[in-house]
Amino acid sequence: MKRAFCGIIVILFIFLIIFLIRTPPIDPLAYSPPPPPGLSGALTPNSLLQKAELLALGKIIGPEEVAVDYAGNVYGGTANGKILRLRMDGTMETFADTRGRPLGMQFDRMGNLIVCDSYKGLLSINPLGDITVLATEADGVPFKFTDALDIAGSGIIYFTDASSRYGQNDYLYDLLESRPHGRLLSYDPATGQAKVLLHGLYFANGVALSQREDFVLINETYRYRIVRYWLKGPKAGTREIFADNLPGFPDNISGNRRGTFWLALFTVRNEAADRLHPFPFLKAQLSKLPRAFWPKPKPYG
Repeated sequence: MKRAFCGIIVILFIFLIIFLIRTPPIDPLAYSPPPPPGLSGALTPNSLLQKAELLALGKIIGPEEVAVDYAGNVYGGTANGKILRLRMDGTMETFADTRGRPLGMQFDRMGNLIVCDSYKGLLSINPLGDITVLATEADGVPFKFTDALDIAGSGIIYFTDASSRYGQNDYLYDLLESRPHGRLLSYDPATGQAKVLLHGLYFANGVALSQREDFVLINETYRYRIVRYWLKGPKAGTREIFADNLPGFPDNISGNRRGTFWLALFTVRNEAADRLHPFPFLKAQLSKLPRAFWPKPKPYG
């Protein structure tokens, strides 16, 4: 009995050594998040969204963002690559199939649906559902996680590559690594060229132009903040913090071009993740484990 127990201990010790010397899939840095703000004042939880009308309940899975055409039809991308159209009469139909993962989307002045597909890049879909690939890389670096967009009156598309290293299936690696792999980019339909405006963003997620289109807001999801990048004026080409230490992970952001922005937090801050961030070694070891052992986001709208 004692010999069998010792044998088990030896085997477990060997497995532990193998686990520790195994190369982790990430190269993490230490990050010390600020204490989250209390949910009081404007952040006090409420039940206002209980009054919202639920559209296409159970008929669409994973609409990251929605777009509305001139006729009032609503479009949303699904987890299996389809873009569905919800007509005014309540019927649902497939508008297009990118065979990727459509995320941010918006109609341009010509009636084309411009889409950030995390796998396929920046796409344009005409009213018949025909897909054209606009861009898949910038400055020689392929898009790894094409995410969110907004379109200026000039037609220029501002969009993000959430992470130039980790794709859709590995976004949690980007969280643990705590390195700024995200980029803000622009695409000019007149030239057909995409260029990088801003490097070094911590998971660039969500894009919204200002009322005068003199700046653009970008969510840095894994830093709980929003960055402002100036497009015009004396600060053109510079960035600054617009909103910091948010109570959750900022995802989509949009503006009405009249001075108001709407921000979506996909969940509240994760206490376990915040406590783990200052310790790169522990994050590296966690990344080796099956994801079932990773900190879980709390379902919270």
